[in-house]
Amino acid sequence: MRFTEKLQQRVTATGSRLCVGLDPRPGDGGADAAKPFLSRVIEETSDYAAAFKPNMAYFEAMGIAGIKVLEEILKEIPSHIPIILDAKRSDIGETQKYYAQGYFNGWNVDAVTLNPFLGYDSIEPFLDYAGKAVYLLAVTSNAGTADFQQQDLKDGRKVFELVTALGARAKTEGRLTDVGYVVGLTNSESVLPKMPNAPLLVPGLGAQGGDLGALAAAKRSAPDVINVSRGILYAQDDMSFRERAKFWMEKIASGYSQA
Repeated sequence: MRFTEKLQQRVTATGSRLCVGLDPRPGDGGADAAKPFLSRVIEETSDYAAAFKPNMAYFEAMGIAGIKVLEEILKEIPSHIPIILDAKRSDIGETQKYYAQGYFNGWNVDAVTLNPFLGYDSIEPFLDYAGKAVYLLAVTSNAGTADFQQQDLKDGRKVFELVTALGARAKTEGRLTDVGYVVGLTNSESVLPKMPNAPLLVPGLGAQGGDLGALAAAKRSAPDVINVSRGILYAQDDMSFRERAKFWMEKIASGYSQA
């Protein structure tokens, strides 16, 4: 089964497009506290999660102990829920080969985020893993997207369209790995009409204040998922993780239904 099929099955089964971000803050007790914290998050939110997205930076900041926590919690995520490892790796092909082996073979995650700006040969080592996917950074949720990603090219395209061209090439070549894209909700309105019908990983809804309107209005058929991290893990309210996940799942579903 291809990754896109697995993700679509999960979205259909749950009615959810919520991607639960796993971003444990190192200052909140370090690795010793992160493990039970994340175990509880996973247990309480699994019914509402279309996918889970651990962010490598938070685990790396806790050193080797943090990496061990990541390895442990990856095993706790139910196998039918896709795992998108947010690593944003970018390096020459030889180095990328070992990142791919570590993530797909070693940790057995379903998908990895990559920075594609070293070119096609830098993502190619990830492209021959059956049932896996990569999400290429296309238009991110930060203001700095204007510096490069949305700059105009002489042929009338935007820089991010060079990124989607890499995915189109992989598809034409019949590669085993699916290619999706990261598109920030805060910068999506003018971008979505130019995105192919491939899975999108969409940050920017919760603490960053993105609006679902443009995404819902695009009427896309791909199994796009919208990430919420701080809004579930660290919201200043009296709700449980389960209640927060249900709230965001329903908010996303409502946004789609109103388009």
